[in-house]
Amino acid sequence: MKIIKASTPSADGFRMPAEYEPHQGCIMIFPERADSWQYGGYAARKAFAKVAEAIARSEKVTVCASAAQYDNARALLPAHIRVVEMSSNDAWARDYAPTFVKNDTGVIRGIDWGFNAWGGLHDGLYFPWDKDDRMARKLCDLLEKDVYCKRDFILEGGSIHVDGQGTCMVTESCLLSKGRNPGLSRQEIEEVLRAYLNVSAVLWLPRGIYNDETNEHVDNICAFTAPGEVVLAWTEDEGDVQYAMSKACLDYLEQAVDAKGRKIKVHKLPLPKPVTITEEECQGLDACWDEPTRTAGERLAASYVNFYIANDSIVMPGFRDPADQAAKEILQGLFPDRQVVQIYARDILIGGGNIHCITQQIPV
Repeated sequence: MKIIKASTPSADGFRMPAEYEPHQGCIMIFPERADSWQYGGYAARKAFAKVAEAIARSEKVTVCASAAQYDNARALLPAHIRVVEMSSNDAWARDYAPTFVKNDTGVIRGIDWGFNAWGGLHDGLYFPWDKDDRMARKLCDLLEKDVYCKRDFILEGGSIHVDGQGTCMVTESCLLSKGRNPGLSRQEIEEVLRAYLNVSAVLWLPRGIYNDETNEHVDNICAFTAPGEVVLAWTEDEGDVQYAMSKACLDYLEQAVDAKGRKIKVHKLPLPKPVTITEEECQGLDACWDEPTRTAGERLAASYVNFYIANDSIVMPGFRDPADQAAKEILQGLFPDRQVVQIYARDILIGGGNIHCITQQIPV
């Protein structure tokens, strides 16, 4: 593995492919952190395993597990899913596994962004995060991929979406937050995205999902489903705090154009009714630095947009909500050549994210 510091993907002819382009594999991390995953994480592990098995039907899945959890992961997961021992602070593969880029001849490289637990000492979610921050480079070594070192720039994989044709989508609330890159202007942040993702247009959605503790990652509010097309998390309830946030994104998207000059076609994806955590669930979580991780009645950032596009399927969350079926049917219509698999994801959501957040694709 070569560590590349003197060049950028754009300069070298590499680009970040869209998630709907073909994959050779997917990376996940086995959950165990006691202040993220209630009651020892057993329910979360079963949900993770269902996600891994659904994805593994059409692409190779690699699950990273700590030394303490390797045997448990190996026992839980089927034989065709690879388990490797690798230390981490938590289980959010989307955010600190490498962002992969490729060139026209099919060479794959990784990007090693800086990671500071979604805000560092300003408003980050845990400390330390040093093991997470080293995972991108370790995974590139494991996968025998050269890696671009961009550790001086804080970025999570869940905070970017690309269409594979020169357009990147982010949220202002996340990328401009004080805990990420406070010394950089919006224009300077955009220049980094252009250089490392090889995009020519950056769409800045104003907001994300209410109470999303990542400072509102884009992958929970809006996702590309095809070039020029997105799904947007939506509620018709004007009395819901989320309505204004989704409406602001819709207003922005309706006047935006992508890198090819196309107007963006927006498909509204309904949100479930507000999902709140129970007292019993809170009691199953360890405190984090003497503070409770969650409080009973707290609203969780539930969204159907947090799905993973696998080679032959869409793996999406379900919440046992009346909107589950409607959301599934919308995605099935947008991805007619893929089977939509809905997995009950409350036990993932309690940890702070969902199916897209716990996965990271490796392009072909």
